[in-house]
Amino acid sequence: MKPTSLFSPEPAKGWLPWGALAPFLLVLFVAAPVILTDDPFERWGLLTDRGDPIGRLGLYVFLLIPFTMTAALVFAWVLFVERRSLVTIGLAPHAGAAFFLRGLCIGVATIGAVVAGIWAIGGYEVDGFGRAFASPRDLIAIAILLACFMLQASVEEIIFRGWLMSVLARRFNVIVAILVTCLVFTALHYGPGQKLSVMAASFLFSAFACVWAIKAGNIWGVMGWHAGWNWFLATAFELPVTGIDAGVSALVVKLIPQASDFITGGAEGPEASVICLVFFAGAIAMLIWRLRTRASPAQSSSNPV
Repeated sequence: MKPTSLFSPEPAKGWLPWGALAPFLLVLFVAAPVILTDDPFERWGLLTDRGDPIGRLGLYVFLLIPFTMTAALVFAWVLFVERRSLVTIGLAPHAGAAFFLRGLCIGVATIGAVVAGIWAIGGYEVDGFGRAFASPRDLIAIAILLACFMLQASVEEIIFRGWLMSVLARRFNVIVAILVTCLVFTALHYGPGQKLSVMAASFLFSAFACVWAIKAGNIWGVMGWHAGWNWFLATAFELPVTGIDAGVSALVVKLIPQASDFITGGAEGPEASVICLVFFAGAIAMLIWRLRTRASPAQSSSNPV
């Protein structure tokens, strides 16, 4: 396979980094804001010494401030160093809001289906419905978290599926771009003592997002999907999202794990469940099949999924 432009053939008018350098630049874009903010956030009681958020305000800050800084760094790099438009990283100007909203709904539906699948095989016990509606504070927090996850998830898609994957595809080819993007995504979501199932889930999550973005010809849909997935998981069931507890009452139904970590995902949440792994494997296969059978690139760029 040859180098290719994923989202737009527009060339970089400045310096496009070497392919081998791009993953390290991404790590810098992510790490610099964390390094700058961790110490003050710890002193202000917003984060633990491990960098985990404390309370609702800590979670809001954790999702908003570093990710906003990362987005600013990436946009500045693309516009002023590489000198290419944001269209080339998947932010096409047409129908972005519609694609994002559709992706958001698909994200809610897919994580809901995964959780329902775990419950159906005995992974969860039901312990009450819609308790968030009895607490105005929880409903306000859930609304704030929607905005927070929309930003956090969008930035992750911009830096991984938008910027990194597009650079690697231009320097190498699509297969290398997907593989390296997934490996870097998995590495940056790794924590000490993390189980193999969690790493596999991160890799497949990234692979699904990569194939979706390539098939759609933009990243708007996958940005919305990622946001809907994270937000609904964090707020609907009182279950952790990537090991983080949002600290709000269940918007839909409170579920208590009652099966092995293999089924429920344990402390990491449903994303580390075997049900979720099967879902991603099947969804990736379906998207690849649809991508291979699509007649023309023009049709591909006009569909959000």
